[in-house]
Amino acid sequence: MATTASTTAPSAADLMESMAAVGAAYFQDFAAAAARHGLSSSQAKALKAVQEPVPMRALAGRLGCDASNVTGIVDRLEALGLAHREAAAGDRRVKIVGITGQGREVLDLIRSDMVRTHEAFASLDPEQRTALQQLCRQVLPLLAER
Repeated sequence: MATTASTTAPSAADLMESMAAVGAAYFQDFAAAAARHGLSSSQAKALKAVQEPVPMRALAGRLGCDASNVTGIVDRLEALGLAHREAAAGDRRVKIVGITGQGREVLDLIRSDMVRTHEAFASLDPEQRTALQQLCRQVLPLLAER
């Protein structure tokens, strides 16, 4: 959509509000789907964050919580057979968390159960989906933790 003299581009504040609203709605859909599969939103986020094995401290950073909180989250995921924890090869004090095959299946079920999100993306035509993905890929590295 081209801008014209009568149309002004949204301000950074406007974009922040729009992104926050989309993010919040996405997270609500994610949390509701996780709950339908017996997980809290924190547990489901952790499962998503350990698709590649990561140290517990790094997982805490990804979840934005204290390392002591991650222990309980990972304990529950392990008890459910969705994640595993092992000592790092170079330093046995460091614990590495990874997803199990069953955990991948549950994560796939959660994603497929996010009905509102699927409907929202289905409302976009292929060009709009492509443009949205390109914009996200452009902005994300600038927002991501360094």
